Amino acid sequence: MFCYQCQETVKNEGCNIRGVCGKTQETSNLQDLLIYVLKGLAIYAEKAKTAGKLDSKYGRFTTEALFATITNVNFDDNRIIELIREALKLRDELKKKYDVDMPANVHDSAVWFSDNVDEFKKKAAEVGILAIENIDVRSLRMLLIYGLKGIAAYAEHAAVLGFEDDKIYDFIQEALISTTKDLSVDEMVAIVLRAGECAVNVMALLDKANTSTYGNPEMSKVNIGVRNNPGILISGHDLKDMEELLQQTEGTGVDVYTHGEMLPANSYPAFKKYTHFVGNYGNAWWKQNEEFESFNGPILMTTNCIIPVKDSYKDRIFTTGVVGYPGIKHIPPRVKGGKKDFSEIIALAKKCAPPKELEKGELVTGFGHNQVLALADKVVDAVKSGAIKRFIVMAGCDGRHKTRSYYTDVAQTLPKDTVILTAGCAKYRYNKLALGDIGGIPRVLDAGQCNDCYSLAVIALKLKEVFGLKDINELPISFDIAWYEQKAVAVLLALLHLGVKGIRLGPTLPAFVSPNVLRVLVEIFNIKPITDSKTDVEAMVKGQ
Repeated sequence: MFCYQCQETVKNEGCNIRGVCGKTQETSNLQDLLIYVLKGLAIYAEKAKTAGKLDSKYGRFTTEALFATITNVNFDDNRIIELIREALKLRDELKKKYDVDMPANVHDSAVWFSDNVDEFKKKAAEVGILAIENIDVRSLRMLLIYGLKGIAAYAEHAAVLGFEDDKIYDFIQEALISTTKDLSVDEMVAIVLRAGECAVNVMALLDKANTSTYGNPEMSKVNIGVRNNPGILISGHDLKDMEELLQQTEGTGVDVYTHGEMLPANSYPAFKKYTHFVGNYGNAWWKQNEEFESFNGPILMTTNCIIPVKDSYKDRIFTTGVVGYPGIKHIPPRVKGGKKDFSEIIALAKKCAPPKELEKGELVTGFGHNQVLALADKVVDAVKSGAIKRFIVMAGCDGRHKTRSYYTDVAQTLPKDTVILTAGCAKYRYNKLALGDIGGIPRVLDAGQCNDCYSLAVIALKLKEVFGLKDINELPISFDIAWYEQKAVAVLLALLHLGVKGIRLGPTLPAFVSPNVLRVLVEIFNIKPITDSKTDVEAMVKGQ
């Protein structure tokens, strides 16, 4: 195996024995094989489009399959093999339906086929990242593929709620195909930047899906204590699963708590009517081993980020959607027009002790673009008066890396006339600090999940308009982004597409970015690594 798609990859070079995330060599190789056959499916889909309108199911499947390869999503080899088989089946279906013939020189994933698991594993070992010999070509192709994984995740979230865009599916397929061609560096850079445009579009689509379905997030105080009832803990990002779990637990005597990236669900109006929706339990994904153990009740993982499961709670954790883990009960997908069946989880919860309290108090969330723009006059007045000198965007991911204490230090070091804009689980590094407010405006404005970085972009663009500026970089905003996995890569590409320059990225720069590719990103966008909190805060306050 060789994998360097996440921030914690070994020595910031690559995992080659076992993933830091916990995936085995076999799992890693099968995921590489899945990507490989998806390229072949994309080639057939592209050819089929010339013969007639292509059913969106091919694009939808590709997004789901790409999502399954994101860090900490699917560790179940059997489920990955099922996806490989389905990709090959869909490829052959296209060939038969549209009588598509492939030129002899296409990527051989378009023609390779085996239904034998041993052959799968043999082929998987041949098609990994290191099969691309040129380090800069490899870097640009993987930067694109990792961005596509993030785009696919957001597209899948939107599709679950009935919102799809064939243009997004088309771009994903086009981009996958591009990685099978001998393109120039300029051509590869161009399609990577187009991925940033697609990332903006897909996050806008997901924002529309979420807010159209559940209302615009509202500034909300979220309880972080517990009650004396049995509970279910729901983690991940899938709001449809959240809705159906709340519906099915109503009146059962079982409480529901959010965890990790599901925290922002507490700010959606549609969920506030449920009196058994208690609040948030615990912190970011990487602390789940100890927090799931103390929760006592069942846990539902709806998307990433699941980590290797401990025996102490193995019998009460469930996966659903794209998530998979060997030996863990999986809740099947909803049938068309129906709902997922969470009755087994609810029955188990009734037999469990109430959660062990970890802390008491409240968190404040719900500062999506609609809520912040409702406060626009107040914010603009605070900027004009000098009460707010600068906004610091500290969005993105959290992780185990010790250097991530940097983000806590930055929050504590920032002058009291600065406001932190955040989204994603990076906020758990500072959202429980007593940082106060500025004229009633909290100094931490939490827009929500990682996909809600779109809200931060909307806010920035609106401020640019209000202040009559020509360039987003003229705003009193600094970007200090924490990354971990591939959705953060999509967010980064989105920011680059919007023209944001001078982004600080940490805690380490991506291992998959070669020195030459990094040089290009620095020259065009002035991307820079984090240093230490004191130095970076001093620079950001000066607009540097």
